[in-house]
Amino acid sequence: MAENFRGMRRLDGGEFLMGSDRFYPEESPARRVRVDPFWIDETPVTNRQFAAFVRATGHKTLAEIAPDPKDYPGMPPEMARAGSLVFRMTDRPVWLGDPSQWWEFKFGAYWRRPLGKPGPMALDDHPVVHVAYEDAAAYAAWAGKALPTEAEWEFAARGGGDDDYAWGGELAPGGTMMANYWQGEFPWQNLALDGWERTSPVGAFPANGYGLVDMVGNVWEWTCDWYADAQALAPASPCCAPSNPKGGAMEASYDPATPQVVIPRRVIKGGSHLCAESYCRRYRPAARHPQAIDSSTGHIGFRCVVRG
Repeated sequence: MAENFRGMRRLDGGEFLMGSDRFYPEESPARRVRVDPFWIDETPVTNRQFAAFVRATGHKTLAEIAPDPKDYPGMPPEMARAGSLVFRMTDRPVWLGDPSQWWEFKFGAYWRRPLGKPGPMALDDHPVVHVAYEDAAAYAAWAGKALPTEAEWEFAARGGGDDDYAWGGELAPGGTMMANYWQGEFPWQNLALDGWERTSPVGAFPANGYGLVDMVGNVWEWTCDWYADAQALAPASPCCAPSNPKGGAMEASYDPATPQVVIPRRVIKGGSHLCAESYCRRYRPAARHPQAIDSSTGHIGFRCVVRG
């Protein structure tokens, strides 16, 4: 069991203010909750760590398996090939309401080849990406761990504070870049003031108050909670902070904007290197986003917990 705790930090748990009333509606209302003690990985799972899992188990990620057209009515036959979503910078300003302008489903893109084939191999000390929820859960089970709840993840990300950011109340204190996020106008102008255009090595930026790195920026991270609006998750009585709150029901996690799609969604947290002040200001502990469990992209990874 001691091996499980290598590269982890034990958090005592406690009560904290979850959510925010200052940014996006899905984060509101801010409410007090409690979590029990748990251990959490100091860094997102890296390509080196994921490679060890694959060698030991022979696991194939969802991105390496061609989708079955029967599961996706209306899918063009030529799209029934293995691959994943890769970010493609535009050459001019575009309407931010259409993500298809900067996301490309690239055949052959998967965790070892994050930009597709041909393309560079994944770097050992960068967070693994192109992992769907089932891939992250499989790694966690192999490692004798679990994926965090949203409350556990947010408690850890806050590092003992209750500011907007994991390090305090200012995004770039004194002009210092504290995380890997997009500087400039998204998705066509990346100034890369933080030194990175895509993922960065884990630990390239300062740890938070709990000694955890990359809790915001770099890559989004899977949690085990089904997605629901925070309004639906708020405690019925403001007097009592609920213990170890969980997400909503799977059946309620489907996207109401696309009723023809019956893929449930989990909560992802922390934002990524593609979050910008001009778009997706979700490089914050309170930020949250729904993600279909069958989707993998070049900016979603994960880290694990051990409870108790």
